[in-house]
Amino acid sequence: MLDVRRLRLLRDLARLGTIAAVAEAHAYTPSAVSQQLAALQRQAGVPLLERAGRRVALTATGEALVRHTEAVLAALEAADATLAAARAGLSGTVRIGAFPSAVRTLLPAALVTLTRDHPALDLMVTELDPVAVPAALRDRRLDVALLHDYDIAPVEPDPALESTPLLDETVYLAVPAEPAPAADGDPVRAARSADWIVGSPGTLCHAVALHACQLAGFRPSVRHHADDFTAVLALVAAGQGVGLVPELAVGQPVPRVRLMPLDVRRRTRVAYRRGAGDHPAVAACVRALRAATDDLLADRPAQRPAGRRPAPAAGGSNVDSAPWRTGPGTVPGDAHEPEPRSTGSSP
Repeated sequence: MLDVRRLRLLRDLARLGTIAAVAEAHAYTPSAVSQQLAALQRQAGVPLLERAGRRVALTATGEALVRHTEAVLAALEAADATLAAARAGLSGTVRIGAFPSAVRTLLPAALVTLTRDHPALDLMVTELDPVAVPAALRDRRLDVALLHDYDIAPVEPDPALESTPLLDETVYLAVPAEPAPAADGDPVRAARSADWIVGSPGTLCHAVALHACQLAGFRPSVRHHADDFTAVLALVAAGQGVGLVPELAVGQPVPRVRLMPLDVRRRTRVAYRRGAGDHPAVAACVRALRAATDDLLADRPAQRPAGRRPAPAAGGSNVDSAPWRTGPGTVPGDAHEPEPRSTGSSP
């Protein structure tokens, strides 16, 4: 019988590409990973790995085994969910991950509901960028996570994960209220000569901002990096540049900031390991997050559940349909970014 822990190592080698990366992900030494993979190959009785220059690569048989491994791991998650459902009550640790604006707006109400309805659950929250969520779920550092992507830069589905849609929202270009915006055109293209405020390199928000500008035909001149949308809005209000912000980050009108709605959507989902969706703790988290979202939408009619297009943001004194222009345009490509200065029934 093949060892599941070794199968996980093979799966992660296919994903990460090097023995060193697998060792780091599992807190093993590279030598220990190599030994475990060699033992798996002996168990299999056929070559699973081959040399590719200085690296080790999977053979066609090894790649096929990885596909089976995903199914095996999902079946084990489903089995664990069945056992948890048979126990009386919910208990154990549930590790929840979320991006900053969700931690601020959605998670608090969901945690209140979970604590009230399931007091034996030990809830632990980690704030992290969506880019880091898939690995954290696969490695069991998280059990449930809120993550998002954008329709202009969709993320490839991870075969190890499943998700439930939660929220679909408009993305705005936040610009200084003065000078007054122009009357027509594409807001992003009109801001091609502006300084930009984007997320840290390596984050999803950073990649989406650069991609939005690329679609508009230019590379932005990045002046500031900020990962907190509250900080982005404060910098915009101070006249330091422009930046992209989603509706979830704008609960109230922001003085000295104008929000220009874009034809860009941010889509938020609740993610968990494949096969774990029926685990009572995971299902309870999904229900609590849906209830928190419904409550938020009742207070903010600007937003709608996933799949429905929202109207302009509430408190719309700083929401405008016109683009912003800072001065003469630049030739596409001239602008640039400077060098960046569990336990028991737990799922």
